[in-house]
Amino acid sequence: MLFALLCKDKPGHLNVRIETRPTHLAYLDKLNAEGKLSMAGPFLDDEGKACGSLVLVKAETAQEAKALADADPYAVAGLFESVDIKPFNWVFNKPEA
Repeated sequence: MLFALLCKDKPGHLNVRIETRPTHLAYLDKLNAEGKLSMAGPFLDDEGKACGSLVLVKAETAQEAKALADADPYAVAGLFESVDIKPFNWVFNKPEA
């Protein structure tokens, strides 16, 4: 099953995002190699600066998706103000379709 991780950055924490980005990308590379990552990218504010993340993961349960979200280096570093986890049904332009 697919889960969307909707992550909102804490205000004033762009430096945390920048400093943690290399380990975050390595974590996403690991999830991708394990077949658990469908897509990922940042949300942008009005100035074009990253202010959150959308990560689409494959997991058996919401609890497993939460564990993947909690292990993200951005989450570990305290970047996120909130993380919403939503079951997702990818209908259009799904690469495997």
